[in-house]
Amino acid sequence: MQLWQLEAADLAQRIKAREVSCVDAVRSSLARLDAVNPQLNAVVDRCADEALGAAAQADAALASGEATGPLHGVPVTIKVNVDQRAHATTNGVEAYRSVVATEDSPVVANLQRAGAIVVGRTNTPAFSMRWFTDNAAHGRTLNPHNADVTPGGSSGGAAAAVAVGIGAIAHGNDQGGSIRYPAYACGVYGLRPSFGRVPAFNPSGGSERPMVVQLTSVQGPLARSVRDLRLAFAAMAQRDVRDPWWAPAPLESAASSSHVSVALCTELPGYACDPEVADALQRAARRLESAGYRVESAQPPRLREAADLWLSLTMADSRLLVEEALMRDGDDTIRQAYRAMDAHAPQFDTASYMRALAARTGLMREWALFLQRHPLLLMPVSWRHPFPVDADQHGSAAMREILDAQSPLLSTAILGLPGLSVPMGLRRGLPTGVQLVSDRFREDLCLAAAEVLEAEAGPVAVVDPA
Repeated sequence: MQLWQLEAADLAQRIKAREVSCVDAVRSSLARLDAVNPQLNAVVDRCADEALGAAAQADAALASGEATGPLHGVPVTIKVNVDQRAHATTNGVEAYRSVVATEDSPVVANLQRAGAIVVGRTNTPAFSMRWFTDNAAHGRTLNPHNADVTPGGSSGGAAAAVAVGIGAIAHGNDQGGSIRYPAYACGVYGLRPSFGRVPAFNPSGGSERPMVVQLTSVQGPLARSVRDLRLAFAAMAQRDVRDPWWAPAPLESAASSSHVSVALCTELPGYACDPEVADALQRAARRLESAGYRVESAQPPRLREAADLWLSLTMADSRLLVEEALMRDGDDTIRQAYRAMDAHAPQFDTASYMRALAARTGLMREWALFLQRHPLLLMPVSWRHPFPVDADQHGSAAMREILDAQSPLLSTAILGLPGLSVPMGLRRGLPTGVQLVSDRFREDLCLAAAEVLEAEAGPVAVVDPA
């Protein structure tokens, strides 16, 4: 087995034992990148010289007996919408190639502090605002399973890179499914942590992000195994004083994570569930029941209202603080998708905006009470099998179908809840998966249940591009 095929945990263990060098690990990862990335365009900024230099320093640190982190020498990728020193934070926009970061964002600093080595930066749609990864600056990222199907967005490059073995761990971020949906579409694991769990800040930003983005956008990992997801999550979640929203919550709770009540949601009025999605949920439910979990059908409160609230608040902020730049600097695909999405969002005055924010608190309360009765919610990532490429480019009616399909992503995002996308094998040649949701700061419940689901099939195998 070549080094790029190893899980991060195994590679880190072999490096620590001095069985392989950090330089060898990085060279292997870069060789895999060079072999498969031309077919996928997942990585749009190759960091070879920088990575090899960091690997040499990491080997020197081991040789001198210095203390090392849990990801020492492990190749990872970073999404191009966060700051990495000396690299452009393009956010998929040609006009932002000159936005070169002078310092690392917290998530990059935390991963590097844990010993990870960045081998490349991954693609995202312009302004990171689509569930499809394509832009005029870097081009289209393809799904490694089927080039006619989206790799997801906005962390489509991250998910595709992990799926084909360009790094065992990828960084992503998720405001409305941007980790969970690409993980689902590419057949890997993707964790959206709780709001306040992983510190975030882009020094190059120049101004603070819109308020709703601050309350919904989180940083998190994608990986091919739950074990690697745990390693990356723990590394990312360390405090950085530049993010005042960060909360010092423990990663593991003393409360038992086994034999808890699981609410199984396979249908909701007004939403059509694809057969592949329903089948994956039923298979996941049976595996959890076999492991001692108590699974019962139950519907979370007012999911549609929560999803609609995400859209209303997100678009209200975007009109005021993002739209001008998006229309000026964005490409045709993001303009088209933005207009189609905006057509379904009400126009807010100040009073309406404040009432909507207040309504969010009520929804959070109802979901907290629901998750007290059912500490885990097993639900779709999307009600639909992965979309064809550019399904959001066909007007407002097509966008309405997409928004409805993505309601399990939007509803949990607006509430600041953690969600874990778990792969459940292939159907019709495309990945299937489920989503595990828990109360804030209870990612441990999601991860423990994901390990049960993983046990039958094992970690996700690396795929070669279709």
